[in-house]
Amino acid sequence: MPLDIIVGAQWGDEGKGRIVDLLSARAEVVARFNGGDNAGHTVTVGSQTFKLHLVPSGIIHPHTIGVIGNGVVINPETLVSEIDMLRSHGVRVDQTRLRISHAAHLITPAHRALDKAQERARGAGSIGTTGRGIGPAYTDKASRCGLRMEDMLDEVSFREKILRHVQEVNRALTGLYGAEALDPEAVADSYLAYAESLAPYVTDVSIIVHQTLQRGGRVLAEGAQGTLLDIGRASCRERVYACV
Repeated sequence: MPLDIIVGAQWGDEGKGRIVDLLSARAEVVARFNGGDNAGHTVTVGSQTFKLHLVPSGIIHPHTIGVIGNGVVINPETLVSEIDMLRSHGVRVDQTRLRISHAAHLITPAHRALDKAQERARGAGSIGTTGRGIGPAYTDKASRCGLRMEDMLDEVSFREKILRHVQEVNRALTGLYGAEALDPEAVADSYLAYAESLAPYVTDVSIIVHQTLQRGGRVLAEGAQGTLLDIGRASCRERVYACV
């Protein structure tokens, strides 16, 4: 069961992208297992430079399958944009080459607005977030009230969940932080459009990872964040479990 694990031992920016590119050359599956679109890797191939924040950078190798695991929080706007960018550079991205965990949680505009409002409220004690909604999305995941990729598979219920989510965050934005409320209908409309694009990629990725390992195929667990940025600073073993 050949499994390579790449984890940054500091705060990120340790040059993991180059190692990912080297090890991806001999991997069948490259699984991104943590972080959001505040992280990722930059890989240069010839004259082309690929800056990827959600799609596993190993997908640039034509023989690999890219997997986004349930430990990742996904901004669908970023993901759709990256898929389009890869295709424009001649990289084949379809349901046979990219698979997304049904259990991965979504980042919404409400998460981003809440992230920025909370950071402003901290004042001098701000923690320097990127404002991309990563923390609030993981908070919802831990609280078991977040939106998952599998919710995108049912248009009617997904719309209801998005509306309810934005309305709940709006109460915090306006009541606690004095921030402007978001338009729930506008958010729902945009996320239904993303759902139409991304739903074909959603599956139980644990099957892909386990079957590859059981038959002796090589899996690369592509960690995109530094250890000291991780929520629980978990052990490597716990991190690997997040990719399934």
